[in-house]
Amino acid sequence: MAVQTVSGFFFLIVISVTATFYLLTWENSKSISIWPAFSVKNGSRGEDGLFGHYIFWQEERNLTPPHALFISAHLPKINETTQSSSVTKPKRDQTMSSVPETPIPVLSRESFKKLPQWDFEDVYNQDASPRQTTCAQSLRNSKDEFLQKAFLPNIRLFLHKDNINMSEWNRLSHFNNPFGFMEFRYNDVMPSLKLIPKPKEPLLPPKGGDGCVRCAVVGAGGILNGSKMGAEIDAHDYVFRMNGAVIKGYEEDVGNRTSVYVHTAHSITASPYFFQQYGYTSAPHDESIKYVMIPEGMRDFQWLEGLLKGERVSSGPYLNKEPRTYYSGQYNESRFYVLHQDFLRYVRNRFLKSQNLNATFWAIVRPTNGAFTLFLALHTCDTVSAYGFMTEDYNKYSNYYVQRFIKSNVIFYSNHDYIMEKDLWKNLHDRKIIKLYQGRGRNT
Repeated sequence: MAVQTVSGFFFLIVISVTATFYLLTWENSKSISIWPAFSVKNGSRGEDGLFGHYIFWQEERNLTPPHALFISAHLPKINETTQSSSVTKPKRDQTMSSVPETPIPVLSRESFKKLPQWDFEDVYNQDASPRQTTCAQSLRNSKDEFLQKAFLPNIRLFLHKDNINMSEWNRLSHFNNPFGFMEFRYNDVMPSLKLIPKPKEPLLPPKGGDGCVRCAVVGAGGILNGSKMGAEIDAHDYVFRMNGAVIKGYEEDVGNRTSVYVHTAHSITASPYFFQQYGYTSAPHDESIKYVMIPEGMRDFQWLEGLLKGERVSSGPYLNKEPRTYYSGQYNESRFYVLHQDFLRYVRNRFLKSQNLNATFWAIVRPTNGAFTLFLALHTCDTVSAYGFMTEDYNKYSNYYVQRFIKSNVIFYSNHDYIMEKDLWKNLHDRKIIKLYQGRGRNT
């Protein structure tokens, strides 16, 4: 009898402790576990991503971040192998729309041993409709199965103050930079995001004639040394360049026009130092040039705030630098664009998803600035020719076309999968999606 009494008493204690734990974790879950639900047409493609009502934060994931582990005990388990959840989403009338939306807890890259795969990993914002074209040769008319499956012609290209809000912040906070805001604090980044102007005109105004927009994208590869491709490059409607775009003295090989210059805060500030011995003094600054920035990390948002305000940078590695001086008088709010994190992630996920993303250093792995530039051209032009990009015989050439009298081997840094990019450029060329310059006598 005494044993039964003790057992019953112990059972009551367990029930009381468990109930208290549930109540406490429920209160905590109401404050931090809110996540904007997706209403998506056409399945995982996300052709019409709409964000608005709230559901429990855990339900839109297939991984449980470390800071949620303390509430995960009483929630349905999420299967990391099948990447699916046993949670049933609440109906719209069960949502907690009355709860104020706040930033989710900051996620740390160190919490993940490899690239985390969220349920909404391959969901992207897209604009209302793709650019219309009358060009018969446009890549948009391609019947290539690979391109049709992966290519999103109306993927949202640019980030600006009108398309970033708390729901978007919370969604993008699940992705490491430059694909999102993981590890960043809302109050550190949002002030600069709210300064980014909405583009007043398309990146590339339409041309006359047959309606085709023909673009050249020029990299820095040594294959252009002695190529005499300058005239052919300049004959395109628009010319894209990126990073240390050395032109003076190399016009015969690389041309002298720049319509769009793609950069990060690092590339626009560091290139004058890296390439000063080759005569490089500043980024291209043709009249009416368009500048496109890749928001690579916190230093880029610090740079953006100074640039958009017309002030010195107030914090970070570029403290007291004056961003507008790096654009040689050509900075203009109406001709300045910031690439959207969804576009950057889409390029990685659909075209350049390296196996290195499964390694412990996954968080630094991303496509090169040249890759992002080439895909920007593919989404804004009808036909694209690529010059100075890595080819199968890259060992024959110097790392950079400016190195005329020495041969430096390509350095394979761990943050880029150069071989994967090389293979993709050749694949796109063979599929007649782009025209890749492969050296004199091999440009077929």
